[in-house]
Amino acid sequence: MKLYYSPGACSLAAHIVGQEADLKLQLEKVDLTTHKTADGRDYYAVNPKGYVPALQLDQGGTLTENIAILNYLADHTGEKLYTPPAGSMERYRLEEWLGFITTELHKSFGPLFQGASGTDAEKIKEKIGKRLAHTDEQLGGKPFLMGDRMSVADAYLFVILTWAKKMHLDTSRFSNLTAFFARMTRRPAVQRALQEEGLPLPA
Repeated sequence: MKLYYSPGACSLAAHIVGQEADLKLQLEKVDLTTHKTADGRDYYAVNPKGYVPALQLDQGGTLTENIAILNYLADHTGEKLYTPPAGSMERYRLEEWLGFITTELHKSFGPLFQGASGTDAEKIKEKIGKRLAHTDEQLGGKPFLMGDRMSVADAYLFVILTWAKKMHLDTSRFSNLTAFFARMTRRPAVQRALQEEGLPLPA
């Protein structure tokens, strides 16, 4: 499988999952300004939407959209990550987390990355803070979102928290998230993914 990624983008979640589960993902870097791949190809020919991630499957075809890719990878991680069986209530809980992260957290960062400033930026950060407060409460001291074992949702949440740091959001008041972020940062697979994308370890 080939993962099309941009350093530090939401595609980092799939990259982390690949490292955690030893999926041997082939990586192809994408410049989202020029929409060219590292070998000079037009990325729109891979994903007409123009953004990452995209996952080229071994059997042919390409998946796009982070939730679809994370679910696909989850079903190929074996026992290395916690993936509840399809149709179980726990699987729906995993979908619930993925939906919340992508719609309520991920999307909220868009205006900040596009240069929102002043009062607008403060309002956006306040909204994100409320969503993070909910996440912190739901963690409730558990190691991971789904309990004692890491799932694909945890990889996605970790990426969101790296964005929070990049945008200078104060998350120090969220003790559960702070502990979660430190725990994830120490994981060798997370460190390898960051290194492969040329990203520093979070402080």
